[in-house]
Amino acid sequence: MKPITHVLCPVDFSEASRAPLRLGAAIAEHLHATLTVLTVDDPLLAQVAAHSGPSLRAESERELKKFADDTLARGNGTRLATTYAVAVGKPAAEILRHAHECGAGLIVMSSEGRSGAHRMFFGSTTERVLRETTVPVLVTPPAPRHGDVAAEVAARQLNRIIVPVDLAILPTQQLQVASRLANTFHVPIVLVHVLEPVFVPYNVRMAMSGIDTARRERAEERLGELADTLPDGLQVETIVLIGDPSEEITKLVTARQAHLIVIGLHASGLLGPRMGSVTYRVLCLSHAPVLALPPEDV
Repeated sequence: MKPITHVLCPVDFSEASRAPLRLGAAIAEHLHATLTVLTVDDPLLAQVAAHSGPSLRAESERELKKFADDTLARGNGTRLATTYAVAVGKPAAEILRHAHECGAGLIVMSSEGRSGAHRMFFGSTTERVLRETTVPVLVTPPAPRHGDVAAEVAARQLNRIIVPVDLAILPTQQLQVASRLANTFHVPIVLVHVLEPVFVPYNVRMAMSGIDTARRERAEERLGELADTLPDGLQVETIVLIGDPSEEITKLVTARQAHLIVIGLHASGLLGPRMGSVTYRVLCLSHAPVLALPPEDV
């Protein structure tokens, strides 16, 4: 993960977009990075407005600045370098285009949009951004407790980092990013792998007694090997669970009162990163922010 000099926060003027804006501002301030606040106007509305009334772009930019000022007035300093942008088109496509053009190192956005859809149905804009992004995306839940965030407050809240590991894929970037965060905020890392229950025919199970124990021991050994690759001085815990991966991960986050999940987005050939089903469901279920990382080679 490259050093972040530019943080992009898309907003749709919903209450759900205030939390990521505050968090994005806190991150940008902490990293001495530029914060860009972006909104996307509907193309049909832009066409209608072009023939009557005041300039839609000018009015949208005015409302965007007002929304940002109102949102960041509590707990954010005035030294933050902030720019504002108004685009026209499909929101996800414009967010991705703007992230590329401004060289954003991080996109911060909510898991829920203006529609306020049920938590089990991921916001369509955020979902598409995650499926096509080439830069990390920090997804915040709409929970009120993540509302007012300053850099020092975020640091105090971040008491543990959960890193779900797919042992079939070498999680190099996940471990590097989690290690840097853990070192910066002096918090422990929890590497977790979830074994899904598998059907084993009765005769095979009888002939191979202890097969479940062997699977767990092998997973624990692999996690231990990954933990050994992390820098000295970090506090690292490894956990192997059995069950539905997304449900077990979110239950662990709640049980350990963790405030950040660092998870990978799977690659899919030349089409770029694609969310695996586990990542998707974790993003739907989690009440903690999720830092989703595209593959390093994208």
